[in-house]
Amino acid sequence: QYYFTVLFGHEGQKPLELRCDDEIDGDEWVEAIHQASYSDILIEREVLMQKYIHLVQIVETEKIAANQLRHQLEDQDTEIERLKSEIIALNKTKERMRPYQGHHEDEDPDIKKIKKVQSFMRGWLCRRKWKTIVQDYICSPHAESMRKRNQIVFNMVEAESEYVHQLYVLVNCFLRPLRMAASSKKPPISHDDVSSIFLNSETIMFLHEIFHQGLKARIANWPTLILADLFDILLPMLNIYQEFVRNHQYSLQVLANCKQNRDFDKLLKQYEANPACEGRMLETFLTYPMFQIPRYIITLHELLAHTPHEHIERKSLEFAKSKLEELSRVMHDEVSDTENIRKNLAIERMIVEGCDILLDTSQTFIRQGSLIQVPSVERGKLSKVRLGSLSLKKEGERQCFLFTKHFLICTRSSGGKLHLLKTGGVLSLMDCTLIEETETN
Repeated sequence: QYYFTVLFGHEGQKPLELRCDDEIDGDEWVEAIHQASYSDILIEREVLMQKYIHLVQIVETEKIAANQLRHQLEDQDTEIERLKSEIIALNKTKERMRPYQGHHEDEDPDIKKIKKVQSFMRGWLCRRKWKTIVQDYICSPHAESMRKRNQIVFNMVEAESEYVHQLYVLVNCFLRPLRMAASSKKPPISHDDVSSIFLNSETIMFLHEIFHQGLKARIANWPTLILADLFDILLPMLNIYQEFVRNHQYSLQVLANCKQNRDFDKLLKQYEANPACEGRMLETFLTYPMFQIPRYIITLHELLAHTPHEHIERKSLEFAKSKLEELSRVMHDEVSDTENIRKNLAIERMIVEGCDILLDTSQTFIRQGSLIQVPSVERGKLSKVRLGSLSLKKEGERQCFLFTKHFLICTRSSGGKLHLLKTGGVLSLMDCTLIEETETN
């Protein structure tokens, strides 16, 4: 039998022994309890570490690019000085030859042929030198970085085109037909439910159509690519995304409730059978806007990694990236808080007596499951455990819920309802210490 013991630091409180059906489940419970009190810190540390690693990579890339550009500038300065000295030498030679040429206007035909050959050779040498310079630049790290930057922009335009198409399908194949159906004589769905499911979808589509047209206009002016002003237009409108993301989980719940209506479910399946949907469900299209802001952040990170520090757009792109990251953090926190509150309230409704501690917004759900509570053994004799009126001769199944601050232990009645244990049903984890005994006995 695989069990673990919860010891209390207060006098007069006997240990709580809980058993699992297998070793893996027991290890998972011990690990979950072990991490419950500081899981938020670990998550924040992991996020910060990922950002730190990414920033270090960007800094290293920028250092290498700056070093390469510095060497190129030194080589070009040397080449310019050499060409200046050649020009000065040629001008001096020309000044010496000018009087001689003035007295010999009628040159020998052979001399003219020699000069023509020399002129041809000088032109050939200049073209060869220019070709070498161009070829060296094409193979240089700066040119390679610019090629990668252009490729990122081209991929961004393709991704934006695909996203606009997805929003078009969402609005024209689902939103507008359902809005018309809600106005019918026997509506399968109400206008309020349509608004709850498709909140701001049409506005988001119009916004990205404008953004996509601006991108295509910039590509038409290639190789000159100025993108920062497009993001300046996009940033003030991102509060629309914030409302959509905040409403996303609720919209899926409303959609699930509407599917209980057979008429609506049948109508929805007809819409999803449209060839434009390519076999995708409505839930899939409602999820696409959730990933657009993170996609923009990744694209801006890649653009900045291949944008020189003296580039005219760098400050604008960095500002756009910082604003998008700030919005992404806010939306992530709001979504996490909303989902956690809904989960806590769902558990609170399952418990017949209710549980006030679940109304604390800082209480974060970790996991739930069934555990077997076993009788406690002291000095060779069975003794009653502290938790509940458990029989001395048999074990009892408990439905347990683990949160960051508390551990709930419930019993399930024959009707399937949950009841907190009268004694010790709510355990505070604030002052607990986890001790893992490695001895096999």
